[in-house]
Amino acid sequence: MSDGHGREGECRNPQQSFEESDAHIVPTCKKSTNSRVTPEESMEGRCATNGKFASRNAPRTQDRAGALTSLERIGQRAKEKKGERFTNLLSHIKVPLLEEAYNRLKKNVAPGVDGITWQKYGEKLDVRLHDLQDRIHRGSYHPQPVRRVHIPKGDGRTRPLGIPSLEDKIVQQAARMILEPIYEQEFLGFSYGFRPGRSQHRALDALAAAIYRKVGWVLDADIRAFYDTIDHGWMQKFLEHKIADRRMVRLVMKWLHAGVMEGGELRVVEEGAPQGGGICPLLSNIYLHYVLDLWVQQWRKRHARGEVYVVRYADDQVMGFQYEQDVRAMRTAMAERLAKFGLELHPDKTRVIRFGRYALKDCKRDGRTRPATFDFLGFTHISGTRRDGTFQLLRRTSRKKRAAKLSRLREEMRQRMHDPPKAQHRWLCAVIRGHINYYGVPTNLRALASFRRNVEHAWQRQLQRRSQRARWTVEKTKRFETLYPLPTPRIVHPWPDRRFAGP
Repeated sequence: MSDGHGREGECRNPQQSFEESDAHIVPTCKKSTNSRVTPEESMEGRCATNGKFASRNAPRTQDRAGALTSLERIGQRAKEKKGERFTNLLSHIKVPLLEEAYNRLKKNVAPGVDGITWQKYGEKLDVRLHDLQDRIHRGSYHPQPVRRVHIPKGDGRTRPLGIPSLEDKIVQQAARMILEPIYEQEFLGFSYGFRPGRSQHRALDALAAAIYRKVGWVLDADIRAFYDTIDHGWMQKFLEHKIADRRMVRLVMKWLHAGVMEGGELRVVEEGAPQGGGICPLLSNIYLHYVLDLWVQQWRKRHARGEVYVVRYADDQVMGFQYEQDVRAMRTAMAERLAKFGLELHPDKTRVIRFGRYALKDCKRDGRTRPATFDFLGFTHISGTRRDGTFQLLRRTSRKKRAAKLSRLREEMRQRMHDPPKAQHRWLCAVIRGHINYYGVPTNLRALASFRRNVEHAWQRQLQRRSQRARWTVEKTKRFETLYPLPTPRIVHPWPDRRFAGP
């Protein structure tokens, strides 16, 4: 519970969790002298992994057991021989792996340009997969153009998504299952987006732990239209750093060159990777690993005067700096680095701000009422204080995200207005629980309560519009709230030191 000053579950000793352990108990190994690291980087060693590359549960068939075991061997070899390039990877794409990839797809996925659904494809699954395997190994497999759809972003703009055909989704999933164990051994610790065992809250924990150290400045960096400006030539070169199998590289590049079907017209693409495909998140991480991550790792070791902390989730990244000189130099150097690979920092969304334990004092000295804030993964991060005047990191649900969510809910409430109240209640409870499960972090109870209250009021207004009678009385409203209670906000994700404190 909150005491009104943002103290619910406050981080008592944030330095305990900077290096999150994959094991149940944080190891007591001694850290190196170079403290410019972020949580989950190399300080604990790589003795265990957070996410599994392939399921170790009992497979449905014996063939599938062999397919998954071969993926484990690929991951083990990548771990033992870091500099080795992999050959003959395409030979692993066989019917058992394709069947596993098919079963891992969501059953209600939207169809591509061919209109084939998951259920329809499964009617003759064995025949289809054998034919698909033969075409892949003969080189006659050609992906279909992706179907372009636009989804609202909440600020009036839309985000373009590319929906591949179901067959292409199967092959992309199979290729991802092969390539992911290889690159998981290459990716750095501050990379979190779309990786096994590295969720958004892992990234938020890493950022919170870093801010409680010697962070005085923050670089909130945003790459403009990243997925639309990925250079295909550089992408192929980056793949060839680890993949010596030309057939596998050629297969991946086919998806990038497949084109986009929008409004009944085929558009040829020369750059970019359409969001929505199963292989796209892995390719974006590979691209940024070579373009940004390795470079940042070297830059902070060679040029930074103070400590530097990095947290990247896909193309969104936040960097914490001890000194203003370092953050200004990084801002300029990063723009030059990205320009070499066809990328650009967004001029409006990329900001250098004063943040941390001294931000409040400095903003008063500069004549401002409050320190600047920044958004990351749906949360607004604020430099606040506890009752005793010490620094407190405050995290609130982003107003933009909350307004967009409420707008979508009101629209769907109108569509469900004539459903039975019990059915509407079950649906809204699931929605609110999902919201709480993501945004239930310390210092955010007030925003959660506000969201629940707005949803409850909007639902009651929709129900009152079903008849021509007057509005509900206070007594009727209370009886309704008692009969159909909505979930109560609570803290789901504690501070990092409590999350990883162990038994």
